[in-house]
Amino acid sequence: MPNAMAVQVTIYLNEADQWRHRPLHLEILNYLRKEGVYAATTLHAVAGFLGRHRVETAHLVEAGGKLPVIIIFVDTDEHVSRVLPTLKEMAAHRLIVRENVVLEQGNLD
Repeated sequence: MPNAMAVQVTIYLNEADQWRHRPLHLEILNYLRKEGVYAATTLHAVAGFLGRHRVETAHLVEAGGKLPVIIIFVDTDEHVSRVLPTLKEMAAHRLIVRENVVLEQGNLD
């Protein structure tokens, strides 16, 4: 199979972010699954920062819900374009990165 093109989206959140009083990262994953997005993963970081704030680590007792959570998903350009408006609403003040990628193995079927 020749290399196929896809779109990968990365959303940078923190563990305290919520959507309608529920954890935002889980609500986004549920939304992506409901919309039939091909693949999505949530990564819970042990350290990091958002928006030029100080570095938060899992070692700090006072981290209090500020550790980074990253959602990465991959699908076709058409499918990503369809779900992004809702994601922008859900994560209104968070960084969302969209990039074209090459599928080296596998496909989106």
